[in-house]
Amino acid sequence: MADIQKHFEAFHDLIKLKQFEENQTLRDKRDITLDKLKTRLKTIFEEKDEPVPTYQAFDQGSYKMGTGVIPLDSDYDIDVGVSFNVSKNDYPDPVEVKEWVYDALDGHTKKVDMRRPCVTVFYQKGEEPQYHVDLAIYSDESCNADGKKYLAKGKLNSSDDNKSWEVSDPKGLADTVGNKYSGDDKKQFVRVIRYLKRWKDHKFSSNGNAAPIGIGLTISAYNWFSPNKTTDNVTNTTKYNDLQATRGVVSGMLNNFGDRLRVYLPVEPYSELFGKMTDNQMTNLKEKLEDLLEALDSAISEVDPVKACETLKKVFGDDFPVPEKPDTGEKKGRAISTASASARA
Repeated sequence: MADIQKHFEAFHDLIKLKQFEENQTLRDKRDITLDKLKTRLKTIFEEKDEPVPTYQAFDQGSYKMGTGVIPLDSDYDIDVGVSFNVSKNDYPDPVEVKEWVYDALDGHTKKVDMRRPCVTVFYQKGEEPQYHVDLAIYSDESCNADGKKYLAKGKLNSSDDNKSWEVSDPKGLADTVGNKYSGDDKKQFVRVIRYLKRWKDHKFSSNGNAAPIGIGLTISAYNWFSPNKTTDNVTNTTKYNDLQATRGVVSGMLNNFGDRLRVYLPVEPYSELFGKMTDNQMTNLKEKLEDLLEALDSAISEVDPVKACETLKKVFGDDFPVPEKPDTGEKKGRAISTASASARA
């Protein structure tokens, strides 16, 4: 097997989406949106001579977990939770609470939408979308008798059947995923998630439910990732193998496929993350996973780093680097694998 770890890590550096504290533009869009929400909510409710609702805002999703990738053909999406200090029982219609946010932000940019799970603010450059901020609206757990947080779901003018308060635990999800590994094992875990997300962006249409959703790939890695690394007896150093670690997750997904791949959120509401995919879309997912596994196996069996990287470029896209011929020398040494059996399955 050719040693191509440095090329995987170079690929990761190209595709990773930095977290807010590392990216001024993303932080600015988030803060501008939240500042506008705070100002406009105060004005709207004071004009109605009603108490201004209070809330807590927090990062969530891939930004909170640090697993985001630079999008290929769409704008950057930024996930923010807005948890109002209200009981869901006092607002049987969750869209009423979502309308507070929608009304406060409508007109802030050229386009603000109320989607079923969130309110979305789009930022454009000319006519081209650049960023959008997804604000998920919650009833805070401190205000509900059962001590649970609830997500407001529904659109403007939705029928009652399409509106609901759904139990949700975004902070618990981030903690559950983020705390499973630590140190360099965690860094490899995050890299593998990003490789899978870029594979998804490269191989699937972004329209509808044709592509597996990002959180579904993240939880697939949560379920089937095992750190893959070797220890050199001479230098007492550890070297990670992202190729084998990625193969372990893909193999785990295929081994658990059955008629469909069922991956469940590890916190409430324990939803099936690929549940919206049709049977045909699920068949397509399986075929593409099989193609990915075949490419990974081919790269593993290849002794030439150039050929191995050329194979991987076909499944991960043009950002996967292919070394020049003089850059293909391999250093060999005694190593003992500490990878788990599941990572090699």
